[in-house]
Amino acid sequence: MLNRVSNHKDKNRRLRESENFFAGKCDLRWQIWEFSLITVFIYSNWEGNLMSPFIESVRVEIRTRQYSLQTEKSYLNWVRAFIRFHDRRHPKELGNQEIEQFLNHLAVNRQVSSATQNQALCALIFMYRYVVGREIEGLSYAFTKAPKRMPTVLSAAEAQLIISHMQGKYKLITALLYGAGLRINEALKLRVKDVDFNHGSIFIFRGKGGKDRYSILPRSLVEPLRQQIEKSKQVHQRDVGDGFGLTSLPASLIRKYGNAAKDPCWQYVFPSSTRCQHPHDGYICRHHIHHSAYRKNLRQAVLKSGIAKRITAHTFRHTFATQLLLNGSDIRTVQDLLGHSDVRTTEIYTHVIGSRFGGTISPIDIQR
Repeated sequence: MLNRVSNHKDKNRRLRESENFFAGKCDLRWQIWEFSLITVFIYSNWEGNLMSPFIESVRVEIRTRQYSLQTEKSYLNWVRAFIRFHDRRHPKELGNQEIEQFLNHLAVNRQVSSATQNQALCALIFMYRYVVGREIEGLSYAFTKAPKRMPTVLSAAEAQLIISHMQGKYKLITALLYGAGLRINEALKLRVKDVDFNHGSIFIFRGKGGKDRYSILPRSLVEPLRQQIEKSKQVHQRDVGDGFGLTSLPASLIRKYGNAAKDPCWQYVFPSSTRCQHPHDGYICRHHIHHSAYRKNLRQAVLKSGIAKRITAHTFRHTFATQLLLNGSDIRTVQDLLGHSDVRTTEIYTHVIGSRFGGTISPIDIQR
């Protein structure tokens, strides 16, 4: 009996020791894992925020001059890349030689396009001029001249074929690009108040270059637009019911308009499926659908159509201009609808439609 009791005590003791052993092992593993997480967290924050005071000063200068959010992202990315390329040295310590080395690296090693080189140089000039407080002079590197390219255009039948392969709001967006000559940004940023059904016009607020303009509202799109606006209002009503309802406004306008930003007229015609945080002012709002979602749908429609051309959203704007000229519209009218500052920009479409040939017939087509 005593042996049985002692054996039972020994067994319990060994069990407790084994539990303590494994508990200790688990605690040790947890400590190692926790230490690893902390290390990664500290390193990642150090990595991202190493130049944060300087980067924030660049951001402040960009926003002070009312540059677009896309320009802000691009400039900050190039400034970070420039600093990392030179082993995280402060830009004050760098000069023309380091700038030229970075630009040559982009051209030779990364093989970027001429437009990308120019954008990087613009970002560095901005940084040195407004943040470092130094002009870049004597740089043996000029802006790269971009090659002149003719725009890709579609025939009326090709444009309609692609549109027929799209569905829902993406079909309507493409129809607006083709029917009103909008840029993709302008179409996605349309608000309910910008569509004037009575006068048959569309108001483009702060288009390219910060310019406002009007364009035509195609009669065939009136009913589809009414239906889409009704869907947008339903989304807005659900947001209001959930305690939200603010739309995404340009920086600082939320303080000017306040709760007026909850009015249905300010809502986007093509709202996003989810709410997000405003990148500047921090409030929860509903933005418009993202460009990438539209690009994916357009890509699928182009593949289904079988058209062997490089087609982007901007192709429909080019097609809008060429079709107007082919149908006899005045080039000045086309210029106003497209929002071009110089008529020479619009004249490129006269080359696309072939009017410069003046009825010239190729020799191979002449019957002998």
